[in-house]
Amino acid sequence: MKLKHTINPVLLQLINFIILVYAFITYIPWYILSGSRQILARSKQIKAKPVKNKPGSSYRSVNSLHCLASVLYPGCDTLDKVFKYAKTKFKDKKLLGTREVLKEEDEIQPSGKVFKKVILGKYTWLSYDEVYIKATNFGNGLAVLGQQPKTNVAIFCETRAEWMIVAQACFMCNYQLVTLYATLGGPAIVHGLNESEVTTIITSKELMQTKLKEIISQVPLLRHIVTVDGKPTTWSEFPKGVIVHTMASVQAMGAKADNVSKQQARTVPADIAVIMYTSGSTGLPKGVMISHCNLIAGITGMAERIPHLGEKDIYIGYLPLAHVLELSAELVCLSHGCRIGYSSPQTLADQSSKIKKGSKGDVTMLRPTLMASVPEIMDRIYKNVMNKVNEMTSFQRNLFILAYNYKMEQISKGYTTPLCDSLIFRKVRMLLGGKIRILLCGGAPLSAATQRFMNICFCCPVGQGYGLTESAGAGTITEVWDYTTGRVGAPLVCCEIKLMNWEKGGYYNTDKPYPRGEILIGGQNVTMGYYKNEERTKKDFTVDENGQRWLHTGDIGEFHADGCLKIIDRKKDLVKLQAGEYVSLGKVEAALKNLPLVDNICAYASSFQSYVVAFVVPNQKELTELARKRGFKGTWEEICTSAEMEKEVLKVVAEAASSAHLEKFEIPVKIRLSPDPWTPETGLVTDAFKLKRRELTSHYQMDIDQMYGKTK
Repeated sequence: MKLKHTINPVLLQLINFIILVYAFITYIPWYILSGSRQILARSKQIKAKPVKNKPGSSYRSVNSLHCLASVLYPGCDTLDKVFKYAKTKFKDKKLLGTREVLKEEDEIQPSGKVFKKVILGKYTWLSYDEVYIKATNFGNGLAVLGQQPKTNVAIFCETRAEWMIVAQACFMCNYQLVTLYATLGGPAIVHGLNESEVTTIITSKELMQTKLKEIISQVPLLRHIVTVDGKPTTWSEFPKGVIVHTMASVQAMGAKADNVSKQQARTVPADIAVIMYTSGSTGLPKGVMISHCNLIAGITGMAERIPHLGEKDIYIGYLPLAHVLELSAELVCLSHGCRIGYSSPQTLADQSSKIKKGSKGDVTMLRPTLMASVPEIMDRIYKNVMNKVNEMTSFQRNLFILAYNYKMEQISKGYTTPLCDSLIFRKVRMLLGGKIRILLCGGAPLSAATQRFMNICFCCPVGQGYGLTESAGAGTITEVWDYTTGRVGAPLVCCEIKLMNWEKGGYYNTDKPYPRGEILIGGQNVTMGYYKNEERTKKDFTVDENGQRWLHTGDIGEFHADGCLKIIDRKKDLVKLQAGEYVSLGKVEAALKNLPLVDNICAYASSFQSYVVAFVVPNQKELTELARKRGFKGTWEEICTSAEMEKEVLKVVAEAASSAHLEKFEIPVKIRLSPDPWTPETGLVTDAFKLKRRELTSHYQMDIDQMYGKTK
């Protein structure tokens, strides 16, 4: 994974000699002062062990071999108690931060499109005490509107401070919070609202106008809409019987209703806290019932993997709070005195799409120490930085590559490189504010190349996590001193993991050198099942003879000797070709996704066919340059639909596939280029940018037929 340089061999020898002398001189003082002995020792430690010495036994963290952790603080067994504890401990400390919009402008692009640009002010903060009061008042206000304990309240809103305030209000009053992604399509929203039978929905003005307005008549039980950011401009279009309130007015009702809170039913750990509707990667979204004790167990396990978590930390929240990764991360921060500053993908960095040129993005203003991400975002950062490196002068590029390769070697030995960090990588690190100490990636597998790049250039550990909505987001997280790539770490202290044989795929927990099989997660973080879907619940969840609840994930993993898990396949991604070979579509995509020419890729195979095909969203800059070199002229759409350019891209894809050691039958034989990116708004990927295979197949069905010769 080293980068290639173009330095004269003699000069390279001299540079290597200077590096050797520098390393020799600095090694002893660094070794004494940095505590590297402990770091090196920890990186080599056994991190998890099988509970019993037999195949198929569950693995537990060495820190919870005899008893799984389930409670963050003594006596705090429900989420309202956790927040009350945090409020008492961190009363006047800052908690939730938001940037004020100073100015909005329309910017006309050369293509004629109009982009909205914003200039944002500084972060303004609410303290723990202020958030607690706002949440209490809002919960009481909902009670005034007729909301009863253990009934459902929906939130359909972007990630923002009000989202968390609403959530805490529901936890306090024992309302069941129904979460829906802000990017879901109309049918999925209608399905979630009707299945959960909500009478109240909390949303924003923009989402009410752009999404709810169109489908409101299809939700007959709805009575109250609460907008978090003031009254919308039009009211007349809503059906009779639906009342629109502002969040401030509901809080005002609650502030006057002192007696309401005394009437609320006491929350118990087994009560449902959240009904989280999934992003629907395999059809209509399913509502996962997550109890208070599920979430508390999950965040207990996650917090244990983040050393020195506390009041000095600042977390930037920009992923969808309707995703279990973001909700869990923010609950971890809230319970430990951290500040949470809110952002969005459109305002995250100085170069983000909504930030006016010359003004500052959110990471520059906030300078967070903690950040969660998904592989799609990290892959974009990786490709953007490497494109900038390729545009450097020969001297600058070679200097960067030398520093990169040197640091890669040092990291693999457990060493740090303070000189390289301050002189070479400081500018890259500033892209995320300059103070990030831990990056956590979840939602999908992160490629080894991207993980190592983020380690090196952002000068911080990049932890991979593995968990599902059905496990309250908890499963595994790599430890901060583990700099290996491609693995997701050992089981968290709240859960245990075992591997079940999957004969169809040829994975067995007796395999050598590593046991392999379908990943099953057990523990108090394993959720209650799917809302109003007993059949699917029975399929995905089981209870063993000891009363332990297990989630059958559908993912295939292997345990390494130190107890760390690696995800190697997925049952749903495995397709048997006509000749009997099994193809893992995820494996094909992972091998090709980091190509500079590829922004996104979806592999497709049919059991009635003998070869694999693929759809590629090409990188516009790279493909345009390739077209120029081949003498092809045309618009972006013409380039993407050109049979000539498809062949050129296919050559690059085939070479990369061979270099990645894919089998011949795994390499795509035909491809189609998509001029349009796949975003959650298109409905072709989830909010975590996971591929929606069913929707992609339907969208490209005509192309599939053509690639398999069914039509001309």
